[in-house]
Amino acid sequence: MESSIDFDNEEQMQRVCGINDRNLPYMEALLGCELFAKGIKLSYTCPNEASGNRFQRLLPRLKDMAEKQDYISEAEIFMEYQGLKHARSVMDIAQNGNEESEKKPSLVVQNRIAYPKGARQEKYIRAMQQKQVVFGIGPAGTGKTFLAVTYALSMLLSGQRNKMILTRPIVEAGENLGFLPGDLAQKINPYLRPLYDAMESMTSLSTIHRLEENGSIEIAPLAYMRGRSLQNAIVILDEAQNTTIEQMQMFLTRLGEQSSAIITGDISQVDLPRHRKSGLVHAMEILQDIEDIEFVLFDSCDVVRSRIVQQIIDAYAIDAKNNDKGNQ
Repeated sequence: MESSIDFDNEEQMQRVCGINDRNLPYMEALLGCELFAKGIKLSYTCPNEASGNRFQRLLPRLKDMAEKQDYISEAEIFMEYQGLKHARSVMDIAQNGNEESEKKPSLVVQNRIAYPKGARQEKYIRAMQQKQVVFGIGPAGTGKTFLAVTYALSMLLSGQRNKMILTRPIVEAGENLGFLPGDLAQKINPYLRPLYDAMESMTSLSTIHRLEENGSIEIAPLAYMRGRSLQNAIVILDEAQNTTIEQMQMFLTRLGEQSSAIITGDISQVDLPRHRKSGLVHAMEILQDIEDIEFVLFDSCDVVRSRIVQQIIDAYAIDAKNNDKGNQ
């Protein structure tokens, strides 16, 4: 399949193709097409109609992005590609004004909107909006932590919750919290950095600092949750695969009136001692039938971070499967 796409101007084309056309080899590998840039025209040759159609749908979305930002990264290209490959167009969700699209979930934080990039992300957002306890379980790069933080921020800034609590178990290979310098907040900050990265992508640092100063955002090691009763709060437990069964039970029983919890984790990356069972795995086994709890399971097809992350996850999954067969 051969055709070409015209850009509106050279600047738009450069933003999509990258400096010195650096994005073109990535798009070629992603789509399996050959691309040729000349003037303000991008020609392509694709091996089949399906890949050609994906390219024709992808480029208008990238052109639209180029009107709103100065630079388009490989990660952003991959995110848009995933939205096309595994679900309907995310841009269509944002722009289509029909009744069906208006029912599709989105998250609003101040003047920024996050849309689902795939069916499982859509299911995840709906679950957070409808259930009191939601588990987002799957590999890195699937957006489970980003969407959890975005949802919590939207609830906090809209006044639907008074407090947002970020917590995780402090379990790391070869490290100990006591060796880190500073007070408690400074010690735990590196462990919660991914949650802060997600917040900073949706709102300003000044807003985050203001919410921290007035107590609306609280960070705490999981052990410090014991004995608390949480009212009108939304709590995010990150890296939950590293909780013990006792810790998970303790955490889930902290929820009071008008409080909800989002638990994220990757059961393929448990750092607990071998003789300890993950509290997240145990929760998956015994809590499935509770009506107001929902489990959303992601896999490598849902990765939106980058193409190489998806390939790495698949390679490790194949290796683990082969090792299991060899041990039988």
